[in-house]
Amino acid sequence: MTVELTNEEQVVAQLCAVLKDATGGQVDGRVLQRGKRINHKPDAVLNLTVAEQTAEIAVEVLRNGYPRDIREAVWQLEEYCSSVTSKPMALVAAESLSPGAKDQLRRQGIGFFERNGSLYLKWQQWLIDIERPEKARPTKRAPSLFTSAREKVVHALLTHRSEPLTGGELAKLADTSTFTCSKVLQELERREWCESNGTGRNQRRQLVEPGKLLDTWADAWVNRKEQRSRWYVFADSPGGLLMHITYQIDQAKISTPWAFTGTAAANVYAPLLTTVDTAEIIVPKGHAELLADTLELRPAEKGANITFVEREGTSLQFRRKHPDYPSYFASPFILYLDLLDGRGRNKELAEHVREKLEV
Repeated sequence: MTVELTNEEQVVAQLCAVLKDATGGQVDGRVLQRGKRINHKPDAVLNLTVAEQTAEIAVEVLRNGYPRDIREAVWQLEEYCSSVTSKPMALVAAESLSPGAKDQLRRQGIGFFERNGSLYLKWQQWLIDIERPEKARPTKRAPSLFTSAREKVVHALLTHRSEPLTGGELAKLADTSTFTCSKVLQELERREWCESNGTGRNQRRQLVEPGKLLDTWADAWVNRKEQRSRWYVFADSPGGLLMHITYQIDQAKISTPWAFTGTAAANVYAPLLTTVDTAEIIVPKGHAELLADTLELRPAEKGANITFVEREGTSLQFRRKHPDYPSYFASPFILYLDLLDGRGRNKELAEHVREKLEV
């Protein structure tokens, strides 16, 4: 009767073959358990003999390894290696390991092996360092981080990037469900863009790669579709346009949420340009014409100095008032994203805003 090999046994068999080929030595080993942990022993113990020197290797096998996945494996190996007199080398073997997981194992002096043939092992004067390109294989499409609800979580994480947050705290900040937050955080952990500490409800996550997350958001942002309408209003001076609009909205006692965005608003947040003679205003969908009528604006496809941008979702989240203006401004991240339209000096201004954001 043919006994089907477990995943652990298949990986260990391949590891033995690669070790033998790389060293020209002999490898004897055994898998200690078939899918079930026994007395905290590793998945396998190998004996590698090269030039009359023998080394014992304790092996933990994972399906796929990211930094969060290898912590328990490393702990199991360290426990075992410290409990036996032979003082074996420790090695993590997996179908695949992320770059972050490999870096972490190298720093801790622990070997690793991938089924594509990559192998790292250091012991006394021996150093085996084989890096194989990952074989192309069908993968599931990564879930989008920028649906309406998930985009709110991304925005909240960037805004509070210096704070470790629980799922409940993040859901409150993002004004969305803990389930949505969990999905976003799982994807960010998979990409190694956030780190977690603790377990259960007390588990806290913190963004560690805000720049990469913002770049990915920017790529998605420039392809979004939205309703824009252009209007004209007479203002005493171009520099006073934002103040003029703010005064008119205040006088009309408008309760609809709104916020300045675009070049003029970004130039207030991170001054760079001498003057800006247009204004862009974010409003909820369906509110542009009502607000234009209230402010007595005139439609103007040519010569317009005001643009209403109708949006749902995260664009009005974390809006704030500038100390020098009694006006609402979109969050600095929305300001940055809205400058990526390539108009005028917006690219230069976007770089200036990003420097101030320090991501």
